[in-house]
Amino acid sequence: MKALRKFLDNIKPQFEKGGKFEKFHSTFDAFETLLFVPNTTTKGGAHIRDAVDLKRTMAIVVMAVTPALLFGMWNVGYQHFLSIGQDASFWATFFYGFLRVLPIIIVSYVVGLGIEFGFAQWRGHEVNEGFLVTGMLIPLIVPVDTPLWMIAVATAFSVVIGKEVFGGTGMNIWNPALLTRAFLFFAYPSKMSGDKVWISGLTDGHNIVDGFSGATPLGQAITGHVNVSLWDSFIGTIPGSIGETSTLAILIGAVILLYTGVGSWKIMLSTFLGGYLMALAFHAIGTNHLMHIDPIMQLCLGGFAFGAVFMATDPVTATRTEKGKWIYGFLIGVLAIMIRVFNPAYPEGVMLAILLMNTFAPLIDHFVVQGNIKRRLKRAKVAA
Repeated sequence: MKALRKFLDNIKPQFEKGGKFEKFHSTFDAFETLLFVPNTTTKGGAHIRDAVDLKRTMAIVVMAVTPALLFGMWNVGYQHFLSIGQDASFWATFFYGFLRVLPIIIVSYVVGLGIEFGFAQWRGHEVNEGFLVTGMLIPLIVPVDTPLWMIAVATAFSVVIGKEVFGGTGMNIWNPALLTRAFLFFAYPSKMSGDKVWISGLTDGHNIVDGFSGATPLGQAITGHVNVSLWDSFIGTIPGSIGETSTLAILIGAVILLYTGVGSWKIMLSTFLGGYLMALAFHAIGTNHLMHIDPIMQLCLGGFAFGAVFMATDPVTATRTEKGKWIYGFLIGVLAIMIRVFNPAYPEGVMLAILLMNTFAPLIDHFVVQGNIKRRLKRAKVAA
């Protein structure tokens, strides 16, 4: 590391004002601060001393989603070989999925970071760190057979329209990764639904075994025939988006976020609680096939767990007040199950639920703050 530090110090003057590459100062600064802790501090105003900066926070989130990513790669291979009736070793299964998922990750980062770097150079600002996480989340919430050019277009849309027009990282209203999925779903619905999109290679001319269905369990549930067990849905050996199938891997990531203090346990817990209570109420009514799904099973299917752990807890788009976090998470859980149950054409409702609550998060915080002010004024009057 000393040699790397020395190398960066030697070339740094070329990127500073008056240097040969001063126009690329933002780019150089982004790589330098990614590798080493910045040696600058705030000059004025109140601030908190902390060893964890934004880049390290983003790195922790990437670390937390890694279990879901690795399992998703293995599951892509597993579903492929299962669909064609072939047995494959663990490593053959994993590397097949790795080779199918890696291009999606590359496209996500190249397009997203390219736009981020371009805006930073244009504005003369530092490169925002937020896409370190967004670039990893996007591949995990899309089907493996989504064309790469669609990933590129949707990523560009989410970064430019959903983020940069609001001022960049920390200013966006909606979660950029979910905007990517929403864009894909509404612009190219055939590539985000159906049986074939979830299994790699079903459209490549392979001979599919008789009786095999590539539909997700939620897709099966619409017709009243769910062919997976609670254990399968918890472990994640089911068709679905790359990183959303394994509730176990997602919970491992949740432990990492909670242990490091990066994720809000209040939002996670209230989201699961709201989803469970809503599913329990619908299960008691049972007027359609989706209502008959066991409440615990509801939480393990689709992207509910992934959304509760990694999307709802986004500190930029979520509520900030402590009471607001309980309200925000609970409503996400309720709305996710409600959309899933009442809209058979779109049984995966967590995306819309989170985006909707992203919109109302500032309003929730406003009412919580105003309520606190009114209570304090009332106490002050009583004391007087």
